[in-house]
Amino acid sequence: MRIAMWSGPRNLSTAMMYAFGNRGDCAVVDEPFYAAYLAMTGLNHPMRAEILESQPQDPVSVAQALLGPVPAAKPFYYQKHMTQHMIPGVPREWMRDVTNVFLIRHPARVIASYAAKRENPVLEDIGFRQQAELFDLVRGWGQVPVVVDSHDIRENPAVKLEQLCERIGVPYSPKMLSWPKGGHKDDGVWAAHWYGAVWTSTGFAGPEGRLPEVPEELQPVFQAAMPYYEQMKAAKI
Repeated sequence: MRIAMWSGPRNLSTAMMYAFGNRGDCAVVDEPFYAAYLAMTGLNHPMRAEILESQPQDPVSVAQALLGPVPAAKPFYYQKHMTQHMIPGVPREWMRDVTNVFLIRHPARVIASYAAKRENPVLEDIGFRQQAELFDLVRGWGQVPVVVDSHDIRENPAVKLEQLCERIGVPYSPKMLSWPKGGHKDDGVWAAHWYGAVWTSTGFAGPEGRLPEVPEELQPVFQAAMPYYEQMKAAKI
């Protein structure tokens, strides 16, 4: 089984990759379209040169690899994807052959976390619009996409991960609740910039506190993201 997990940035996505990666029966891949996205857009992200060198820049070859042999011939293949990477020109037909799951997080938390790493994010940076579009695409194919909220996972990881596994047809393993400190061998090269907090973790961080205040200058991004978030939230498990 191939599990494509779709989220925007700063959305518990790395912790979820670590959870599946710690099962022992699951290969993982970290944001395989990142280099293609940077090459196609010309965006100047942190560590751009290193990212472009570390991954294939042709999105068609990336999509083919995602449906090719699973690393180490493991029975499950967890693919961590960023929705904002799915720009025009990046194939989508391959998504018919994977189990698509959508990971959501409140826009106020995403914006606060992202802005701490990269200044002045715009709506296209944080993936809410693209996530809703991919959800609609998958549903239009007749699939029943699964939506899981990072807030719920942090509040009760054992219960929510067991529910998620049941929905996608993967046996639950308590090994998903923890992982070794220091990162995963399959982290993308960009991990040194983005994954500091999760590198020091050994499990999910626990319930989140109050929603952060969104700065006035980022209110337009927040207001634009909220309808997409509410749409996805209505479908969560």
